Amino acid sequence: MNIMFARRSLAYAGSIALGGAIGVRLGLNYMDPANSNGLASFKTAEADSKRGMHGGMDKNNWVSFKLGERQQVTGNTHLYRFKLDDPGESINLPIASCLLVRATIDGEEVIRPYTPTSAATAKGHFDLVVKVYEKGVMSKHFGDLKEGDELEIKGPIVKLPYAANMKKHIGMVAGGTGITPMLQVAEAILSNPEDKTKVSLIFGNVTEQDIILKKELDEYAKQYPDRFDVYYVLDKPGFFWKGGKGYITADMLKQKMPPPSNDNMVFVCGPPPMMDVISGNKAPDKSQGELKGLLKGMGYTPDQVFKF
Repeated sequence: MNIMFARRSLAYAGSIALGGAIGVRLGLNYMDPANSNGLASFKTAEADSKRGMHGGMDKNNWVSFKLGERQQVTGNTHLYRFKLDDPGESINLPIASCLLVRATIDGEEVIRPYTPTSAATAKGHFDLVVKVYEKGVMSKHFGDLKEGDELEIKGPIVKLPYAANMKKHIGMVAGGTGITPMLQVAEAILSNPEDKTKVSLIFGNVTEQDIILKKELDEYAKQYPDRFDVYYVLDKPGFFWKGGKGYITADMLKQKMPPPSNDNMVFVCGPPPMMDVISGNKAPDKSQGELKGLLKGMGYTPDQVFKF
């Protein structure tokens, strides 16, 4: 049976919510354990962008959405389900895109990007999975939210319009919750039998317990052995850990990522210190910025690397 698994720190720190079909699984398991069906398929950004409605969202204006439910996923990670005004509408999230969240915290305006975990076609709601970090400003705000509270949101914001077979091989380097946009794209690829793109993922975390949805990722690798592979790296591995240890290195990248080529591309997303080492951070204006770090040293060009 072809199963599409419904669809998230390095000591580095950072905060983007989980996104994709695995999030559908999260939403179904944590909000409605009896529901195990109805996983949605994903469309390309080009197709989704033709839809006029996004469940009341506006990419140009802030709109308030009410928190309907929150459920604990792990010790410091929760799933937040926000209601749409019309229970029959969906946010129709393009691939690959995110939402912007705004809040006034200690008298200052704070804005952060988050990727919904629910399917683009989920009716009447959208889900965000957020891990609360000790020094996380917005994530702590999420941690204080109660059912009935409202949050200002703008979007969807398309970050990289994905089209099937746009590349032969896509490499992904994710740190902690930076896994979100990676899975959004990976699932769009794997759910489309016409898309022959291969996906290779390096996923870094602090401990094995921090790897949210490891079981599902491993099932992806098992179900699509010729199209998807994942390599885990832990900063603080246990005694019996057999995966990567320490930080992500140039040797790991050389072994697991596709080589520099116009037919290939590498996506990077994670906390700033990790980004700085791997590819360089994005510019202050959130543009791609200069390509630096290990990937530049390995011969990749700016058009062969995308920073989420």
